[in-house]
Amino acid sequence: MSKRAALVWFRRDLRLHDNEALSDAMKHGDEVLPVYIFDPREWRGSLPLTGLPKVGPHRARFILESVADLRENLRQRGADLIVRVGEPEEILAELSQQAKASWTFCNRERTSEELKVQNAVEQSLWTIGREVYYSRGKLLYYTSDLPFPITQTPDTFTQFRKETERLTAVREPLPTPSRIPMVTDSGIEPGELPTLADFGLAEPPQDERSAIDWHGGETNGLDRLAYYLFDSHAIATYKETRNQLIGSDYSTKFSAWLSQGCLSPKRIYAEVKAYEAKNGANDSTYWVVFELLWRDFFRLIGKKHGDKIFQKRGFKDAADPEWKQDSALLQRWIDGQTGTPFIDANMREIAQTGFMSNRGRQNVASYLVKDLKVDWRMGAEYFEHMLIDYDVTSNWCNWNYVAGVGSDPRENRYFNILSQADRYDPSGEYVKLWCPELSEVPSDYVHQPDVLSDADQSKYGIRLGASYPMPLVPSEKYRNKPTPATQKRKGRDRRNRRYA
Repeated sequence: MSKRAALVWFRRDLRLHDNEALSDAMKHGDEVLPVYIFDPREWRGSLPLTGLPKVGPHRARFILESVADLRENLRQRGADLIVRVGEPEEILAELSQQAKASWTFCNRERTSEELKVQNAVEQSLWTIGREVYYSRGKLLYYTSDLPFPITQTPDTFTQFRKETERLTAVREPLPTPSRIPMVTDSGIEPGELPTLADFGLAEPPQDERSAIDWHGGETNGLDRLAYYLFDSHAIATYKETRNQLIGSDYSTKFSAWLSQGCLSPKRIYAEVKAYEAKNGANDSTYWVVFELLWRDFFRLIGKKHGDKIFQKRGFKDAADPEWKQDSALLQRWIDGQTGTPFIDANMREIAQTGFMSNRGRQNVASYLVKDLKVDWRMGAEYFEHMLIDYDVTSNWCNWNYVAGVGSDPRENRYFNILSQADRYDPSGEYVKLWCPELSEVPSDYVHQPDVLSDADQSKYGIRLGASYPMPLVPSEKYRNKPTPATQKRKGRDRRNRRYA
């Protein structure tokens, strides 16, 4: 009796634990053929407004490491990973015929470029009599468990959270298979893993100031999860430390592994609950789950509103008429040469490491959009190119949020950069780490060096316009603008909004 074969197409679900597509394939088929495809349309494609490569070197290296780790984990369980470079609709049809696989299983993606590929794959396989089965790999909640259809997802996070937390249970993560039966006698070669150079990318810089030493893969993701919860107990103070700027443990740093599916959100949730059972629950342990809810919310918003999240006016159909596509201003922002130290420090960190804190992302986005009046989509494209933890809906919906064209219920949200810097980097330690030319400037002036006299500039070893740029936005603007420190913050803590 011939064995039934099922093909598993790994995408942004580079793990064996809690992988529904893999689990379903093993239920349907006697043997499976795991496949990963590097699609040149993504790996050699460029972004429309900035012309930047879609995949920058930091994320590219992380993905390559993640694919290599997936292959090793499969080999430890008696299988292997077939690696190819090309268009999935062509390669999957070819492999399906070679392996005599009746079905292809994969986890579903939700945004337009990924949907186009899914549709092409489905059509290609249909023409040769093969079927595609889609599974769920990105969400904490199952969409079928939600108390509303996706098309009626609330447009504000607070309403979404209240409805889901009250009514929706998180399912247990699926176990990691101990052995995976591989398709045999097919003549299919595993294929070599490509290199950065194959995609025209250079090795990203290594910087000792990086918040964490990023390495891709399920193995490293699970190690980080165990460390943050059970080894360091850093989770116990997460809510208090999450807005810090320096170090590895002020935040979970799970985002990169989540973005490539090396970690399952349900696995994180289960481990948090295990930690709480052993050590007790508090606001910080809850807040880690709270952030997972934000990921689900943005993913569902992306599905509900489709391509509107990529459009200038967003799904609110609103845009500032002053927004412009100014490449010179954008480049000053990218290079960390705006003359506003808190912005420059954050932009230099992302350029060197591919990462930036949540607090930093909010500030640099607000500065670009609200102060420089640059089209927010140019900033979103730069983040897409540069971030090691880029996730399509989290990135674009967060930029919608800051620009005021998305899910934020507050009108005209604005970050006073000087107030934020004084609050989150009061001694200037973070600025001095990434802007060493300001290292001798006293903390009272490090966030506003443009107030220094010529004599003081000489005293502190800087020269505005030479060793450090004159500000595009003078600090006086922030000093004269009412700030959260001078206004009543009525209800801020009660609302628990993500952006302070």
